[in-house]
Amino acid sequence: MIFKIVQLAEWRAACRDGAFRGSAVDLSDGYIHLSTAHQVRATAAKHFKGQRDLVLVAIDEDMLKPAIVWEPSRGGDLFPHLYGSLPTARALWERELTLDDDGNPVIPEDVIR
Repeated sequence: MIFKIVQLAEWRAACRDGAFRGSAVDLSDGYIHLSTAHQVRATAAKHFKGQRDLVLVAIDEDMLKPAIVWEPSRGGDLFPHLYGSLPTARALWERELTLDDDGNPVIPEDVIR
């Protein structure tokens, strides 16, 4: 499974349209940024600290092939990047995220195990 953290309002709008085409950062970079289970907590802390109304979306990577490309990013770690839109029907589940006392989005423990 791979994951996308997105503003709840953006995800809801994408669900109405049938596809998530990317956040402002995604559109600027030309692909949708995704994370693996071991990357998602650091991604949340680095890029989403202090942001409320976030949702974590789980996606089966195999359902998006060959549009997923694994490319080096933070610390040389390979991250999944989606070149194209994300059909919202491909989401396995979504969970709204809360913030901890430091303002970091709390990633559910069962995701990162």
